[in-house]
Amino acid sequence: MPHPTLLLFLVSTLIFGTTLAFTSSHWLLAWIGLEINTIAILPLLAKQYHPRAIEAALKYFMIQITASSTLLFACTLNAWLTGQWAITQDFLPVPGTIAIIALTLKMGLAPLHAWLPEVLQGLDLTVGMIVLTWQKLAPLALLYQMNLNSPELFTALALMSTVMGAWGALNQTQLRKILAYSSITHLGWIILILQYSPPLALLALLIYFVLTIPAFLILDWKKALSINSLAVSSTKTPILLVLISLVLLSLGGLPPLTGFMPKLLTLLELVKQNLPMLATIIALTALLSLYFYFRLMNAVALFMSPNISASVAPYEYNFYKNKLPLMIVFTASLLFAPLCPSICSYLFVNDTPDLPEVLGYMYLMVMDP
Repeated sequence: MPHPTLLLFLVSTLIFGTTLAFTSSHWLLAWIGLEINTIAILPLLAKQYHPRAIEAALKYFMIQITASSTLLFACTLNAWLTGQWAITQDFLPVPGTIAIIALTLKMGLAPLHAWLPEVLQGLDLTVGMIVLTWQKLAPLALLYQMNLNSPELFTALALMSTVMGAWGALNQTQLRKILAYSSITHLGWIILILQYSPPLALLALLIYFVLTIPAFLILDWKKALSINSLAVSSTKTPILLVLISLVLLSLGGLPPLTGFMPKLLTLLELVKQNLPMLATIIALTALLSLYFYFRLMNAVALFMSPNISASVAPYEYNFYKNKLPLMIVFTASLLFAPLCPSICSYLFVNDTPDLPEVLGYMYLMVMDP
């Protein structure tokens, strides 16, 4: 572990770099913020002094440097052609597409997602949580500020992310890789709705944070790295059975848990935009995600390790030292859904259409286009 003073300095620099990136109106300042953010997180990635962690930090460094260089090239090309460095100014199609691809590579969206599960596999669970949550803020903020009207590109990226993220997690046994693919799937939903309703995209991002953090905290509590390590948790810590099962159901988006709210609002917004077919396709891709979430829940609740005696159940009195953060995010990951009307009244100007009307409209549009 780094010295506490060094750790405080690295975390402060990480926060400063991200804040500089998403509060800048000039592309050069935003690029500097992204570079500060990357340099600050590298010592945290390699803090374990393990060859696998060093390899993950090196891979992350190479990917981020490639994405930053591509982004700087796109911004310089656009400034050369238009004479503007402002983020909110119009982007020409070619440099704008290159910039979107660079930001996609930074976040780990499909089809440029293959590095994210491999990097996360070599990281500590706490640092992996930072990579899947905090590190997404700056690229998403830059995508939101870019004035580039390309719904086809965003829709293609979103569909590939939801499908490939869910498909890639089906055959995984390592929990960190499964959470990485889960992150790719959730970011696909966020990117899809970002072009139509930015407040809803912000809500989906916040709920994604609320759902991902308790999952990592529970796994860090148990030091669980694979599905097999979860199979013995029901007898050692029965409370974990309830916690991780509910969090997984919320990540899958089942009602009435919190994870159902952004998916429902996203489908409603797509129908409002006269895109019922796209809403139907994105809803069907959620079934793939539900499969591997239920697979994890099945391992926790129904499986037992073969070396456990049926007569004597081993118990583990491992009390989590800092229960308050886990309890706060765990409660939020389950109980935000009843607050959906209040949240929508603050975020949206227009009323969200009623669910029965939307479902009926979707059925009519799909069956009789």
